[in-house]
Amino acid sequence: MNDEHPPKEKSAAEARVALFQEWFCDTIPHNKVLGLKVVAVARGLASMRLEWREEFVGNPETGVLAGGPVTAMLDGCCGMSVATMLKDPMPFATLDLRIDYARPATPGQAVIAEAECYRITNSVAFTRAFAHQGDPKDPIAAAAGTFMLGTKGQAMRPALPLGKP
Repeated sequence: MNDEHPPKEKSAAEARVALFQEWFCDTIPHNKVLGLKVVAVARGLASMRLEWREEFVGNPETGVLAGGPVTAMLDGCCGMSVATMLKDPMPFATLDLRIDYARPATPGQAVIAEAECYRITNSVAFTRAFAHQGDPKDPIAAAAGTFMLGTKGQAMRPALPLGKP
């Protein structure tokens, strides 16, 4: 008797996560270096995870993460939420990003970012996001960002998988 099973096909949600992982975390160099992982993605919504790593610590005495990796993750997650709203791929760039740090991240624990693109016009997208360590009601940071659409350059997007999500 053969215990091997044929590989299971990815669900639409899994395919979307894989697509955005490639597009936002594996292709953008600083996101790749940070090791960002896409947790979830849907129209107007995005979530990423940043694992705690010693090289990201801002204060070696406390083990607390520096603000830079969290800022980069929030920026990337907000941008990913914008990308989910676009009918066709187009280049866009962060126009403004405000981050309010509410508390230090607990050392040794991953940080999760959850972002929403709540409004999009012909030229600007508006986002908000939170970073937390498992409880969205106890955020590490809150962000508000705007993104300029149709900037110079080419839209970088991997090929869509069969059965477009």
